Amino acid sequence: MRLLFKIPLHSSLGPQPVRQICCSRALQSCSDVRVRFAPSPTGMLHLGGLRTALYNFLFAKAHSGSFILRIEDTDRTRLVPGSEESLEEMLRWAGLQPDEGPTKGGKYGPYRQSERVHIYKEKTQELIERGAAYHCFCTPHRLELLRKEAARRKEVPCYDNRCRQLSQQECRRRLEDGVLHVVRFKLEDNAKPFTDLVFGVTRHDVASVEGDPVILKGDGFPTYHLANVVDDHLMEISHVLRGQEWLISTGKHLMLYRAFGWTPPQFAHLPLLVNKDGTKLSKRQGDIFANYFREKGYLPRAVLNFITFCGAGFHDNKQVRTLEDMVAEFSLSRVVEHPARLDWDRLQEFQREHLARLFGTHGGQTQIVQNLRELLVQQYGERFSGFSVLPDEYILKVLETRMGHFTLLSDLVSADFQYLWGQPNITVQELVMITSHASPVLRAVHEALQDMSTDQFTTEGLGSKLRDVSKTHQAVKYSTLMKMLRFVLSGRQVGPSVAEMMTTLGQTETLKRLNNALSLLDSQNKTEDTERRL
Repeated sequence: MRLLFKIPLHSSLGPQPVRQICCSRALQSCSDVRVRFAPSPTGMLHLGGLRTALYNFLFAKAHSGSFILRIEDTDRTRLVPGSEESLEEMLRWAGLQPDEGPTKGGKYGPYRQSERVHIYKEKTQELIERGAAYHCFCTPHRLELLRKEAARRKEVPCYDNRCRQLSQQECRRRLEDGVLHVVRFKLEDNAKPFTDLVFGVTRHDVASVEGDPVILKGDGFPTYHLANVVDDHLMEISHVLRGQEWLISTGKHLMLYRAFGWTPPQFAHLPLLVNKDGTKLSKRQGDIFANYFREKGYLPRAVLNFITFCGAGFHDNKQVRTLEDMVAEFSLSRVVEHPARLDWDRLQEFQREHLARLFGTHGGQTQIVQNLRELLVQQYGERFSGFSVLPDEYILKVLETRMGHFTLLSDLVSADFQYLWGQPNITVQELVMITSHASPVLRAVHEALQDMSTDQFTTEGLGSKLRDVSKTHQAVKYSTLMKMLRFVLSGRQVGPSVAEMMTTLGQTETLKRLNNALSLLDSQNKTEDTERRL
């Protein structure tokens, strides 16, 4: 059973909750803000981790402070090769460049905990000498028996602090004999409350439900509890912004600060990210990893907008923001306690809006055209080199026409839009099934479009011209004419308006496709004539 108390105190200063007052005072004194994002390289960066990094970045930049990346790689059994490089790459992709870190360097390094083990051993010895920690020689077998006994009693397993009672002489003897051991920290009774900048005044009576925690493992590496406290102090971290799951451990960490005689940083625990229905995000969902969105082609600014939209931190949370906007508007005092519900529909909206904004700049247009061409080459390979729609001008026109109607650039190379990049495969049989008057009507359309000037070849001009053709050939309904033309142009019977298709393809390519259909029909007619004569 975990005892976590939130104390809803109020101040004589008015109805403002203590959490807001304390948070406001803390932020007023942020003259030298230093925050850190400290992931473990045990896999890909997920959305929760990305949001934690983002909020640290925003808080630092909003206060002209420093954003530090620290790699917490002391759990050697869980390391995944390449994870550290992937983490740094995803931060670069998101635009969250650290001011200090393993790659960037800095005067508080090294920034990998595995390179700081000698520091943790020194600090552990200091705690032992202060009487705040002790060597524990309990075997894994004994600890397992304790767990089983707790399970039998339906209690939460915890260490019974047995080795606290060892005399200095007995402890020294076992160390001299080389008995395997860990080092544990002595928890204090009656834990003191602390003020979290998000959750307010909180107390976790840790000693009543947990045994003394291990701070230095048998392999000589520290646990998270020791390493993060030591590093945050030595790296002069002013504010710790981390996930809500660490809230119950903060009382334990504050005990470590007191044992060392250090002043702790301010703490702010960020609420959990959950699905729209309130269910917990699962790492089995492929779409909770940041790399998923990058590979799909989402813009980083759209993803950042998505994960902050549901988590507060801003005065008005119903608008599209750039990273620069977020820095200017972010306030930790506006981060709310309740879980942040991800609305996946909003991600699509943010993506379309940010894509349109990027397309509105010259550099953005160049980048998007290049990215789309790369997708086309990947999709169509050698066939793409022979298409008549290769020029930048054509790709740009496609993007201008379709902007706002698609979410990802990859949508434009899907089957629905294949007609944009090559002539469709159509058959006479399919054409005749639409209308038996295909040949004369297509010929009339071809003649009408051929006579149009470039200035007339617009959506409005084409709409008027096609209606004129329909009135002339009343044997074919206007809707049937549109269905046939859409099929001739795209090989599909659903899609954008025919006039839009024609303006996107251009006059030359449109006439070429009409000619292709007419050639098929003429060939079929000749074959039928020959068969009748025979």
